[in-house]
Amino acid sequence: MRPLWNHSAPSLSLLLRRVGVVFVLLAGLLAATAGCSRGEMKIDRVALSERASVPVLDASEVSTLISDSGITRYRINAPQWRIYDKANPSYWDFPKGIYLEKFDEELHVNASLRSDYAKYLEEEQIWHLTGNVYAVNEKNEIFETPELYWNQKAETVYSDSAIKITREQSIIEGVGFTSNQEMTKYTILKPTGVFPIKEE
Repeated sequence: MRPLWNHSAPSLSLLLRRVGVVFVLLAGLLAATAGCSRGEMKIDRVALSERASVPVLDASEVSTLISDSGITRYRINAPQWRIYDKANPSYWDFPKGIYLEKFDEELHVNASLRSDYAKYLEEEQIWHLTGNVYAVNEKNEIFETPELYWNQKAETVYSDSAIKITREQSIIEGVGFTSNQEMTKYTILKPTGVFPIKEE
């Protein structure tokens, strides 16, 4: 009959010490792995936050047509066009300015707009144009202002800045104006003068 305890085998206390060492090593390994996971998660969060400042599109010398209900309405020309789809809110950026043409039903250009810089907020459908904003409506009236907003949802154009409108017979100047999006019906908020154009 074999004895219950084999004296050649390691003692119980030695086994417990070995198990303890293994446990400590495993705990250390798990902690290190968890630390790496936390580090990776931190990197992922940083990457996600940086993604918001990286454009999904960065195109140069762009010329594109925009349709509404299957009808071509506008053409955009821009030296540079960037789309930030992960920004909050998402937007289009035109850091080198924009030139926009509006078409009538026969695809003739009946209005145009240009500026040194433009930004378009996608969800709100609002254009913000700054720097030498120059617009011509279908009546051939010229609008000049340093800043302009165009709300496509509300179909309105407005500004709080100085405005100069050159018409066939007169020049109107003021500060701030509101208009329909065709810029054919408008109100100067603070008019400063109406000046007749002298015929040569």
